[in-house]
Amino acid sequence: MTRFRASAGFTKAWQHFEFSVDDGVATITLARPEKLGALTFDVYADLRDLLAELPHRGDARVVVITGSGRGFCSGGDVVEIIGALQSMQAGDLLEFTRMTGSVVRALRECPLPVVAAVNGIAAGAGAVIALASDLRLLARSARFAFLFTKVGLSGADMGSAYLLPRVIGLGRASELLLLGDTVDSARALEIGLATAVVDDEALPDAARALARRLADGPALAYSTTKVLLTRELDMGLGGSLELDAMTQALLMGSRDHAEYHRAWTEGRAPVWEGR
Repeated sequence: MTRFRASAGFTKAWQHFEFSVDDGVATITLARPEKLGALTFDVYADLRDLLAELPHRGDARVVVITGSGRGFCSGGDVVEIIGALQSMQAGDLLEFTRMTGSVVRALRECPLPVVAAVNGIAAGAGAVIALASDLRLLARSARFAFLFTKVGLSGADMGSAYLLPRVIGLGRASELLLLGDTVDSARALEIGLATAVVDDEALPDAARALARRLADGPALAYSTTKVLLTRELDMGLGGSLELDAMTQALLMGSRDHAEYHRAWTEGRAPVWEGR
């Protein structure tokens, strides 16, 4: 547990989704399977807050986000969010949209690798949550739908117009965000939106295996790689090279790098500390 937490305590229980940590793997399971994981105001707020806490807890090295039942996340609940928004004033609407964006910011700025295990539909905000994750494992039945324009809103929602072109290119991102059409798992793999596609029944084991690989690996190296991938998106080559140089110089003095050399010399596998 980090010493830089100040007086704020950690949340003991999360009421609006399932959360657990097991041997370095933190798992967030979006609940409400009867509504395909549809989000409420409280789910958004709790996701934002949990992702801010996770780096300080000290018990997790990787995060897995998945859904329950037949859906990963079908986006904002039509009744509890979209219906409620109709009576809100501009100030409240802006407060809400900034909160949804803060979930994406937290996903990208969390130094832990985030794996989205997408079971079934990932639509609207659910598609963006998966997009903002670092790796996306898809069940064969999984589907993406960036359907914001289909409900009369901008396709540029929750950072999707920033992130999606950087993942699949501007042309394909324009297609998905303008038309809002559903993308099946095969197409998602073809255009680079999916890391891998597995049979539906194999998704939990595949997600556990990937999470275990990340949790057992050189956590400091993974963390700095994610941080630099995020920071260097908006940097020029010169600044990126300098940031890479400073980071590598720091990690060359890390315990993990020294452990790699010892392990190589002794002919064994490294035992990573994440330090």
